[in-house]
Amino acid sequence: MRKVIIVGGGLAGAEAAWQLAKRGHEVCLYEMRPVTMTPAHKTDRLAELVCSNSLRAANLENAVGLLKEEMRRLDSLIMKAADATAVPAGGCLAVDRNAFSAMVETELLATGKIEILREEIKEIPEDDVVIIASGPLTAPALAEELASLAGREDLYFYDAVAPIISGDSIDRNIAFCASRYDKGEAAYINCPMNKEEYDAFYEAIVSAKVYEPHEFETMKYFEGCMPMEEMALRGRETMAHGPMKPVGLTDPRTGGMPYAVVQLRMEDREGRLYNMVGFQTHLLRGEQERVFRMIPGLEQVEFLRYGMIHRNTYIHSPKILSATMEAKECPGLFFAGQLTGVEGYVESAANGLLAGINAARAAENRERVVFPAETAIGALAHYVSTGGSGKFEPMNITFGLIAPLTERIRKKKEKNAKIAERSLSILKTINVS
Repeated sequence: MRKVIIVGGGLAGAEAAWQLAKRGHEVCLYEMRPVTMTPAHKTDRLAELVCSNSLRAANLENAVGLLKEEMRRLDSLIMKAADATAVPAGGCLAVDRNAFSAMVETELLATGKIEILREEIKEIPEDDVVIIASGPLTAPALAEELASLAGREDLYFYDAVAPIISGDSIDRNIAFCASRYDKGEAAYINCPMNKEEYDAFYEAIVSAKVYEPHEFETMKYFEGCMPMEEMALRGRETMAHGPMKPVGLTDPRTGGMPYAVVQLRMEDREGRLYNMVGFQTHLLRGEQERVFRMIPGLEQVEFLRYGMIHRNTYIHSPKILSATMEAKECPGLFFAGQLTGVEGYVESAANGLLAGINAARAAENRERVVFPAETAIGALAHYVSTGGSGKFEPMNITFGLIAPLTERIRKKKEKNAKIAERSLSILKTINVS
C-alpha cells in the first residue's frame, strides 16, 4: 500500500491518520510545532485544543451531539479520547485538554503505522495521496501556495479565545456551583451579578482598550466566537441575553435569579483551571485584569492564560473541493479541518475522518465514499463543497444543514430526535471499509 502524507497534526490531521492506519496504510504525519509555533498554540502536542476544552452539547437532539455519535460509530480516535478524558460539564462534553492530547498521540504511535515528523512543510507535497490539514493558522509559506491553488479571495476571519483562570482564586462565598435548570451535575461555577453590577461591567468593557489591527487588516469575526466587547457594542443587554444569560440559575444568597451571570467551566479533572465561558476577548492584558476583576467572585482572580485574538485562514472550498474532500482538479489531494471552512473541534475532526476514509480509498485506487446529506458528516461535506446558498463562510454543524424530513413535525426536540434516528440508521448502510 502507498504511504499517505498528512500535513498538520491538529484534530483533523490526527483523525485522518487514525482512519488510514486502521485500514493498514503507512502515514507520514507532519507537524511543524515546536520547530515553528503559531500565535495561538502553547505546546507541541498533537490535537492541542487551543480555544476551549468543550466539544459542546452531548445529546442527540443537538446537531453537534449527533455528529459526535456518528463519529463514535465510525471508530473516531478523537471521540475515543474525548470520552476517556471527559470532565464534568453538565449537558456538554468537555475534556482535560492535556490528557486528551496525550492520549491521541499515544494511540496514533501505538498503531505502528504512523511516523510523526516535526518540520514545517512549505509546499504541497507531490506524493500520490496527500491530506492538507494545516489548520486555520497555516504558516505563511504554505498559505501562499494554497492561495495560488484556491484563488486569492480575501477569505479569513479573526478568532478570539477566552481567559483561563485559577480555581483557587475564585471567591466561593459569592460564586456558586450549578448547571442551568439543574441538568446533570453541578458542573459550572457561576458568578452572579445584580443590575447595578452588570451596568458597571458593561460601561467598563465597552470603554476598555483593545488590540488594534494593522492598517492592512480588516476584522471579520465568526459569529460563534464573537469577542465579548464586540458583543457588548451591539447593545447594553446583548451580553445578558447571550453568554451571561441567567436563566435556569438561582443565586443561593438571594434565592432568586441573578440579573446576569458569568459561568466558569472546568478545564481539568482536578478543578485547578477554569475557562470563562463565552468570554472570548481581544482586550489588552491589563484591561482584562481590570475589567474581569469587576465580576463578583473574581475580584482576586489569577489569570493563567489571557484571552487573545488570532487570524484564521480558510480556502474557498466550493471552488476546489468535492464532497469527498478531494480536490476536483487534483486527484489524490485532500483537504481537512478548519482550513476547509468547517468551524469547531468536532466538525474539524469529522472532516478529517471523512478525508482519511477517502484518502485510504485513493491509495487503493477505489471509488470514494460520499456521505448522504441526511447524515451530519455528509451535511457538512455538502456545505463545504457547495457553499450553501450564500457567501461561503465558516460553519458549525446545525440541523439546518442536514437534509430535512419528508414528514412535518412541529415540536423541535421531537423533529431533531427523528432526524438523528434517521441519520444513524443511514450510517449503517454506508460502506467505509
